[in-house]
Amino acid sequence: MERLMTNYFETGAMILFGVGFVTLLFHNNLIKKIIGMNIMDTAVFLFFIAKGAIIGKEAPIIKGTHKGVEGYINPVPTALMLTGIVVAVSVTAFALALTVKLYEKYKTVEIDEIMKMRGD
Repeated sequence: MERLMTNYFETGAMILFGVGFVTLLFHNNLIKKIIGMNIMDTAVFLFFIAKGAIIGKEAPIIKGTHKGVEGYINPVPTALMLTGIVVAVSVTAFALALTVKLYEKYKTVEIDEIMKMRGD
């Protein structure tokens, strides 16, 4: 239990991922599924950023004196997460655009009703 409380960012990320997964799995509303996917994305970003943070080290921005390689964190995981955020926003925008088109055609965003209308 002690390690669980010292790794609270990782614990929070796992809980968020679970909430997003359950939302994605059990709801038939497309908007709720997109929200669940975004919660899962956020959990993954939080987890990787928490793992990349090292207490006592600074961001690799040199102000004044250089502290050497050991004085700074690795900027690559942060850059990858920024790229991931951009991709997640793009996927969300695309999913919402598809949801709008589905609503225009079927007048609902419930997956079960759309499948009934299609005859599947």
